[in-house]
Amino acid sequence: MAKDTTGRLHVTVRTGGKRKLSSKLWLERQLNDPYVAKAKREGYRSRAAFKLIEIDDKYRLLKPGMTVVDLGAAPGGWSQIAAKRVGAADGKGKVVAIDVLEMGEIPGVTFAQLDFHANDAPDRLRAMLGGRADVVLSDMAANTTGHRKTDQLRIVGLVEIAAAFASDILNPGGAFLAKVFQSGVDTDLLAQLKRDFATVRHVKPASSRQDSSERYVLATGFRGG
Repeated sequence: MAKDTTGRLHVTVRTGGKRKLSSKLWLERQLNDPYVAKAKREGYRSRAAFKLIEIDDKYRLLKPGMTVVDLGAAPGGWSQIAAKRVGAADGKGKVVAIDVLEMGEIPGVTFAQLDFHANDAPDRLRAMLGGRADVVLSDMAANTTGHRKTDQLRIVGLVEIAAAFASDILNPGGAFLAKVFQSGVDTDLLAQLKRDFATVRHVKPASSRQDSSERYVLATGFRGG
């Protein structure tokens, strides 16, 4: 164990046994990630909570009484923040979340284990909402194949269906936030978002790992109704 350039102790994971190099590097990164440690200290389900905190602190997406949809919610970091900021646990707002994976109960959050690709997913979400939404969040990420072009198409596909859902369910003035990675939104989808929303920008919160290609598209001021 040694100190890094910031003076923090750096944990090194030994290789050996059945542990692959990729697993070793992932574990080492987790153990040395200050946001992972901070999430544990503050009771958040994942380090991703801090990404939404940063984005919301800057752009003020989440307000008391709002209705929020969280797509790809597990393990629940974003749902926790959304529920807290809209007052869902106190009955002031509402958070509806889905994921293909299981997610433990979060006060104020209505969750369904559901594949967003499923044909009945949009209708089930509408039923859970009981109306329209003010914010649609999507931290969904497609499983990677290692083939860059294929992976990019999968990512774009997820953002496209999330954006289409947002445009169908949002109240006027609503917001859409989705993970897109470094290439951002493709030309056609970007043009569509600019038609549907007053402002479209790409954002990369400081808590997003600097060596990651991850970033987000943020569309605000939904024009529809």
